Amino acid sequence: EDRVLVERVQAGMSSGAVEHGVLLARSEQLIATACPGSVVAPWPATPPPHPYWGGALTVATGHAIDPQVRFQASSGGVISALLIHALRSGQVDRVIHVAADPERHTENIVVCSTTEAQILEGAGSRYSSSSPLADIENILGQGGAAAFVGKPCDVSGLRQLARQDPRVDAHIPLMLSFFCGGIPSDAGAGRMLAAMEVAPEELTAFRYRGFGWPGLASATTRDGKVSTMSYAESWGDFLSHEVQFRCKICPDAVGAVADIACGDAWYGGDKGYPAFDEEDGRSLVITRTTAGETLLRAAILTNAISIAPLDQAEIDLMQPAQARRKRLILARTAAASAALQPSLGMAGTRVRDAAKRAGFGEQVRNFLGTFRRIITGRR
Repeated sequence: EDRVLVERVQAGMSSGAVEHGVLLARSEQLIATACPGSVVAPWPATPPPHPYWGGALTVATGHAIDPQVRFQASSGGVISALLIHALRSGQVDRVIHVAADPERHTENIVVCSTTEAQILEGAGSRYSSSSPLADIENILGQGGAAAFVGKPCDVSGLRQLARQDPRVDAHIPLMLSFFCGGIPSDAGAGRMLAAMEVAPEELTAFRYRGFGWPGLASATTRDGKVSTMSYAESWGDFLSHEVQFRCKICPDAVGAVADIACGDAWYGGDKGYPAFDEEDGRSLVITRTTAGETLLRAAILTNAISIAPLDQAEIDLMQPAQARRKRLILARTAAASAALQPSLGMAGTRVRDAAKRAGFGEQVRNFLGTFRRIITGRR
C-alpha cells in the first residue's frame, strides 16, 4: 500500500486519486487472500482431519422430522431443518442462501430469508452458477446475526475474509455447507431442457432435485405441463459433463471449514456405486466446530431432526466420486502447473495425504488426461 501511494504521488496524481488508488490496492490484496479461486482456506488441525472428509466432531446420517421439509429438500432436509431451528431459537435473524431465479428459472439468485416458509421455498439443490458472497459488504453492514449457506468454496472465501474483517465472525455466527459435485455451466441445464423438449422461454419453474430423494428434475411450462427427468439421467448424462475446470481441481468439495456440512447419504449399489432409487430422504451430517455441534444437539432436542451415528469409513461407500476426486487433486494440479497455468493455494487441505491413497496408474492417467485437456482447450 505504501509503495502504491508513493508511486501515485510521484506521478503527480491528486490526493483524491491517490486515496482511490490505495483503496483499489487494498481491495486487490483482500481478493488475493480471500478469493477461493486464488487460495483455499486451510483445514483446521482439530479435530484431526480425514484426508477426504475433513475434521469431524459428529458423523451421522439423519433427516428432518417435519415430513414436508424432508420431502421438499434434496436429501434428508437436515440443512433446512437446522436453519429453521436457528431462526426459531433466535440464534440468527436471517439466512443468506441461494434460490431459483424467478425470471431465469434454471439460474440462481441470492436471497435473505427471515421466515421458515422462505427457507423451505429455497430448499433443494441448484446445479447452476451462484455467487452468494456478491453482496457480502451489504450483508455485514446490516449487523444482526445471519446464517450463511453456500458451496464449500463460498464458505472457504468467507473464512478467509474473516481473517481480514472481524465483522464476519461478529455477524455470521453460522456457516453451513454441503458436499459439492461441482458447478455445471448453464449449458448443462440447456441440454436437459432440449432433451425434455422444453423451450426455455416457456418455463415458469425449474427444479434440479427435491420433492423426494433424490427427486426428479422438473420443468413446468406456461401451459401447466410438467416434464421430468431422473437424477441419474440429469446429473449422470448432462450436468456432470458440464462441470467447470476449477471444480475438477477443488481440494475441498466437502465443506471442511464450515460449522456443519451435509451431503447425500446414498445407499450402496450392487456394483459398488450408490443407487439412486427413490427413497425417504437421508442426509450425511458432519459437525466440524463447537458452533456446529451446539446447533445440531439443540435441533435434536427440539425434535427438528433425527440422527443415527455413522462410522466415518462408510462415507467412502456413500460418496465414492468425492473420494476419487480428492485423491487425484495433486495429479491434476501438477498437470495444470506443467501446462503453465496459475497455481491454486491449497496448503493445509490434506491433498498430499489423499494422493497417497491413489494408485500409480490412476495418478498418471489423470495427470496426462488433465494436461491434454488444458492444452487442447477441452477442460
